[in-house]
Amino acid sequence: MTTPLSILDLAHIGRSETARDSFAASVDMAQRAERWGYRRIWYAEHHNMPTIASSATSVLIAHVAAHTSTIRLGAGGIMLPNHSPLTIAEQFGTLETLHPGRIDLGLGRAPGSDQNTLRALRRDPSSADSFPQDVLELQGYLRGTSRIPGVDAVPGKGTDVPLYILGSSLFGAKLAALLGLPYAFASHFAPQALEDAVALYRREFQPSEQLAEPYVIAGVGVIAADTTDEADALFEATKRQRIRQMLGRGRTFTDDEVEMLLDAPAGQQVLQMLRYTAVGTPAEVRAYLDRFTERAQADELIVVSSAPGRKAWLRSLELLADVSGLVPA
Repeated sequence: MTTPLSILDLAHIGRSETARDSFAASVDMAQRAERWGYRRIWYAEHHNMPTIASSATSVLIAHVAAHTSTIRLGAGGIMLPNHSPLTIAEQFGTLETLHPGRIDLGLGRAPGSDQNTLRALRRDPSSADSFPQDVLELQGYLRGTSRIPGVDAVPGKGTDVPLYILGSSLFGAKLAALLGLPYAFASHFAPQALEDAVALYRREFQPSEQLAEPYVIAGVGVIAADTTDEADALFEATKRQRIRQMLGRGRTFTDDEVEMLLDAPAGQQVLQMLRYTAVGTPAEVRAYLDRFTERAQADELIVVSSAPGRKAWLRSLELLADVSGLVPA
């Protein structure tokens, strides 16, 4: 198995933790992942979420980059309609200048939060409509071929930070194909359109200056443990934790209520998000990922924490690296 493995770090703020604790954990994870041989780590832009600390995504990337040496780091992704393309070009141009050859820029068009937060961000509800044009404007700044006369990104101009289109529907697949950019599908939480989106992307891909052939990164959950029973127990705990997080909306469920919700339509909808999750011993997880790679027609996998605690997640990453024969850069 030669498919590269990468990590999506959700920068989770655990119970009784602070954002500072989360940042320290992200540095620790990145340093371990670098030693274990993972290709890249991405961080996602989320806002107004009390359990996620990656809202200032470029700042977190800079912090982790300063404490690592070789692993690629990037946004998976920046929600571009929340920002001006020039601002993002300057931020990621700065990152690339400080850490040459190590920075990725994944782009999405969702708000990364709810409607109230969208207003707090001063984001126009129709701003997503200009996403394709904004991607091209951003690309021009990074290449040094600005689409706005007399305006350059400094730093940023000529850094050619590689762009990736993120998506969970056919829209992102079609745009990535049209622009000749790599495509990352969020199958770790939106599994329904995976195969259709990847097929469309590969079928309609047009070579570009950045990319000669289509390149697909697929997200997948991972829970690896020393025994199957241990992994299964962790997965069951994960299901209950996900129900509490996504259906609680400010209230606390009893254990009995969570059990009822697991079988309710709302609970089943939440659990559907975990459809693509590798659970088991290292060998069982590796076998699942091999099958998933073929199904997703993926060139690279980006694995996501499905374990209910940080210790279990780090152990999953370590076991997966070992069974996959990863080698540090």
